[in-house]
Amino acid sequence: MLIKSWRTIAALALAAAFVAGAMPAHAEGITSEQAQQILDELKAIRKAVEQGGGQGAGQPAPAPDDKVSFAFPAGGLSEGKADAPLVLVEYTDYQCPFCQQFHNAAYPQIKTNYIDSGKVRFVSRDFPLDFHENARRGAYAARCAAEQGKYWELRHAMIVNASQLQQDKINSYAANVKMDVAKFKSCIASDKYKAAIDKDIAEGMAAGVNGTPSFVLGRVVDGKLTGVRMVGAMPYEQFDAKIQEMLAN
Repeated sequence: MLIKSWRTIAALALAAAFVAGAMPAHAEGITSEQAQQILDELKAIRKAVEQGGGQGAGQPAPAPDDKVSFAFPAGGLSEGKADAPLVLVEYTDYQCPFCQQFHNAAYPQIKTNYIDSGKVRFVSRDFPLDFHENARRGAYAARCAAEQGKYWELRHAMIVNASQLQQDKINSYAANVKMDVAKFKSCIASDKYKAAIDKDIAEGMAAGVNGTPSFVLGRVVDGKLTGVRMVGAMPYEQFDAKIQEMLAN
């Protein structure tokens, strides 16, 4: 999980050891490129904490499975049945390597077993971190892709290429998923989704989110989402256990 807190240091130290050749690749299940990305994140996190800026700076990291209840308006970018018994919200940053890890590992199984089966509605909310220079650009791009019915396709392309989100790269991903690139570029330049992205960030902070990826799993009743906050790129088994528990209740 990317968070402006020193709670990440232990995991990052493992990545450092891997980069230095102290452990084999299979020990942590990451490639040398992914480990280097994580080390780069440590530098950015340290700089952000020392400067004391941005959302979540100076705040303790939230504990996993904290109970939460907050205003959750209808709509937004989601997949799965609208009347699914549970909602799983991801607060994401497109430049975040840990969001990439969740997307590549746990998400496909959650989609197959729960989203596609109608048990969980998956909602994506934007939470671009201040120290990621390309994260907000990615959030704009995703919303502009939604205008052309290509949100999920471009979202996937950006997440799997989290370290390559310069504008020219994003334009190429848009072309690859058969978008009208000229219209897409004009949409991004308009800055028209700034307020919507800021609204997602405010909602996440109201839910206790201060890093990515963070999730809230629960039920929406009378415009409020009540459930638990789950923090970080956890393995599928942890999501599975919590979903099963909440479905049983």
